[in-house]
Amino acid sequence: MPHNKFLQLVLYVLLILAIGLTACTNEPTQVEPVIILATTTSTRDSGLLDVLVPDFEEKTGYSVKTVAVGTGQALEMGKSGNADLLFVHAPPSEKEFMDGGYGSERYLVMHNDFVIIGPADDPAGIKGVPAAAEALFKIAVSGAPFISRGDDSGTHKKEKALWETVDVSPQGNWYLESGQGMAATLTIASEKQAYALTDRATYLHNFNTLDLKILMEGDPVLLNIYHVIIVNPEKWPDVNEQGARAFAEYLVSPETQEMIGEYGVEMFGQPLFFPDADKTDADLGLE
Repeated sequence: MPHNKFLQLVLYVLLILAIGLTACTNEPTQVEPVIILATTTSTRDSGLLDVLVPDFEEKTGYSVKTVAVGTGQALEMGKSGNADLLFVHAPPSEKEFMDGGYGSERYLVMHNDFVIIGPADDPAGIKGVPAAAEALFKIAVSGAPFISRGDDSGTHKKEKALWETVDVSPQGNWYLESGQGMAATLTIASEKQAYALTDRATYLHNFNTLDLKILMEGDPVLLNIYHVIIVNPEKWPDVNEQGARAFAEYLVSPETQEMIGEYGVEMFGQPLFFPDADKTDADLGLE
């Protein structure tokens, strides 16, 4: 009898260990709650992220750490594995990023447009000019002050492309680089009564603090397109892919797309962004 009791005890212990091992094996992988989002300053300075991020956090339990920098810097953060996903607006640079294998997936989210703003008296005479590059050429010829972000952001990349179109290398006392985000650059331009290229959303969101007017708009080349990119976990295994995917899918969901389309209407009488998740890059004129 004692021998049987000992054998039963051994079997019981082994059974408990087996159950524990099975439980450990089947335990789900722990979810990383913090998502690092590298994004352009325009999504922050327009106020859009102040609406979307809290809504996403409340619905999912994730916490989003937003790093608002120029698109160029955001892409570099992705290349070095220092962000989980990117929310940016420089399609040619984004394509290079994807071609280099740094991003695993890229989704079209929304668009708005760039405009050229300046003092109401318009010393360079750009009001009514149909082409953005021609407007910049007139500013350069006049020597009227122009404030550039100078930070390799999506806005700065667009500006440089426009200067190249008219074969102008901007330099001199009239051309100043702020090295700052869009809202700060607009403040400097207002103080100096200078021209600047800006996304419409940031301008409208800060309109009441600025002594500047929209003087040039409507050129198709000024379309400003935003994508969200999941940083490739095959290059950076520590990337929070699960969290990044959750936020990317949130941005392109019908409910969030509706929120994006409605943002700004009540405050400014017009939307600041236009949702595009149901479109393709080709629909917006991108290859």
